[in-house]
Amino acid sequence: MNSPTSIRLRVPEMDCPSCVAKIEGHLRKQPGILKVEGHAINRTLLVDLDRSATDVGSVRGHVARLGYAAVADGEDGNGEEPGALGTWRSQQARIAYVSVALFVVGLLLGVRTPGPRLFSLLLHDVHVADLFLLASAAVGGWNFFPKGIRAARYLALDMNFLMTVAIMGAVGIGEYTEGAAIAFLFALAELLESYSVDRARASVERLLDLAPDTARIVRDGVEMTLPSSEVRVGDVVLLRPGDKVPVDATVTGGASAVDESTLTGEMIPVAKEPGDAILAGTVNRQGFLEARVERPASQSTLARIVRLVEEAQERKTRTERYVERFARYYTPAVAVTAVLVVGVPTLFLGEAFVPWFTRGLTLLVIACPCALVISTPVAVVSGITAAARNGVLIKGGAFLEALGDIKAVAFDKTGTLTVGHPKVVALHAEPGVDEMEMLACAAAVEVRSEHPVGRAVVDEGRKRGVLDRWTAEGFVTAPGRGARARVGTREVVVGSPAYAGFSHRIPEGLTGGGRTLVAVADETGLMGWIVLEDTVRPGASQVVAALREAGVIHLVMVTGDNPDTARAVAEVVGGLDEVRAALLPEDKVAVVRDLAERFGTVAMLGDGVNDAPALASATVGIAMGAAGSDTALETADVALMGDDLGKMVYARSLSRRARSVIRQNIGVSLLVKGLLVAAVPLGWVSLIGAVLVGDLGVSLAVTVNSLRLGRVRS
Repeated sequence: MNSPTSIRLRVPEMDCPSCVAKIEGHLRKQPGILKVEGHAINRTLLVDLDRSATDVGSVRGHVARLGYAAVADGEDGNGEEPGALGTWRSQQARIAYVSVALFVVGLLLGVRTPGPRLFSLLLHDVHVADLFLLASAAVGGWNFFPKGIRAARYLALDMNFLMTVAIMGAVGIGEYTEGAAIAFLFALAELLESYSVDRARASVERLLDLAPDTARIVRDGVEMTLPSSEVRVGDVVLLRPGDKVPVDATVTGGASAVDESTLTGEMIPVAKEPGDAILAGTVNRQGFLEARVERPASQSTLARIVRLVEEAQERKTRTERYVERFARYYTPAVAVTAVLVVGVPTLFLGEAFVPWFTRGLTLLVIACPCALVISTPVAVVSGITAAARNGVLIKGGAFLEALGDIKAVAFDKTGTLTVGHPKVVALHAEPGVDEMEMLACAAAVEVRSEHPVGRAVVDEGRKRGVLDRWTAEGFVTAPGRGARARVGTREVVVGSPAYAGFSHRIPEGLTGGGRTLVAVADETGLMGWIVLEDTVRPGASQVVAALREAGVIHLVMVTGDNPDTARAVAEVVGGLDEVRAALLPEDKVAVVRDLAERFGTVAMLGDGVNDAPALASATVGIAMGAAGSDTALETADVALMGDDLGKMVYARSLSRRARSVIRQNIGVSLLVKGLLVAAVPLGWVSLIGAVLVGDLGVSLAVTVNSLRLGRVRS
């Protein structure tokens, strides 16, 4: 068999869990289709197929036979107006409105007199008023009659089939008012579910709107305005005060303050000058800037965030999968109950057929699980997009759920509990070694390093004018320990005392007080020491206290720095249960696994680069300051786009709110459905009441409740 090919199809009309289940079930039976997963929120199908046995066209054909159009990304959909408001202007909505109008006319005519008899339908007289009601039922059911008939052909017990049977059954026994009411109320319920899906998805689309459609650039010396999608790497973007940044770029001229709150959630504008990065979707607040384009618009940090949020919506949570499994048993069980409710009293107890048949139809209406199944994904998407707008990227509902269960948290030190911008405070050269020569060699090695300590050494070399004295070759890095390279004729090592091999020669008085010591050596021996200091991140102590108050049992610092520095930082932060210092990346992984064994669920906060193995090992890996960092965005399960450690507290709070909303939605759905199922055999629930309360009412309740998550602020 050839290696499987993954395809992604959009199905514009697949906006309910029942539709998803029917399409998934049908496709799984087809040869060559290895895996299929549908998502009502995104209206997408993810299909793994064997190209030797089937192709994309065949998959689309199978979907079309069920009554749905499947289109590839980039193709036009059904032409309907996009967005949540577009739901109420769609063809589906217009059909529902006509059905409602016909129902109202029929009802008003029937209040005084039904009018003259026109003809008989299945032994029941049809009057003028009834004609309007029948028309209302026919129009209202037009959205799902064809799909219901197709479902019957494939023996699929979906909501289209259930509603088709319920409406036709009501008409068959002369209950024209009930038949029409089922049709238009269910049509309105479907519109409400579509609206909730579109509303959730629109929150993601609003992220894309943060970037402007056009950009003012200079290309080949000519100033022009182009669509942002046509801007190329190397173009120069011109930004006046108030302009939105269209693409990721590096400032080449001017100075300003840029509002990055759209990506990071941090409201204070950030100063920008030549050499600084600016990101698509941020806003230039003050001065004029010129910036060189680093990435096309389709690959900007903002575009990657949107793609990751969309992918996050396609990862089903444990609760969502549980509810879907429950629904697969719930619907057939209630349908069987409906048959028994009709059959037992009429066949064995001699009861009248019509009342019990009506109750059976009512149970079929209640058997539709859409309101129950939609309750979880709408809440998850609302939570994920609310987090994204507040500078927290959560890559799936599973991680949104898990954040609320975290019992232990491991913090990296540099860049997490500290600001991550250490500064060189002293140079200590060995006798006979020139300090500037030592710094020049160290800066030459570290110029390719991504570690904050390495960048601090480079900044000091630049400030003292020795950065360009030497050029390094053969750069090799040891993550979390240091780096080595050939500088001129020497093999220079820059890193921790242990990595350089000189732990035994640390001078007294250089360590302590939160200082970090970097050794510089060549093949002849130790050249000297570079002393750096970092400051504790503002608010770190409050974050630790807030996590403790929120129920986190164990808080630990993990760092590759020396124990003295680690203990000094821990004392300033306060509230930590444990400090693990002088750790290699693999040691951090061991610590995370140990915490998982002791406490069950553990979060790791790091920079997303050096801490990648530990982030991957944790229940939830959280990257700090991920905006613009490819590695952090790809590695972590949760990315705090800015440098605000307090976003961790917000993310945990949001998780708990989301879980509470999901439980409320599921509880209300199950309670209402259960009460209706129990009350139907007693004759306490009408067909109209079943649709009005069990479908439309529950859908409205869970939608409004879920959308509350969009208002949660950090």
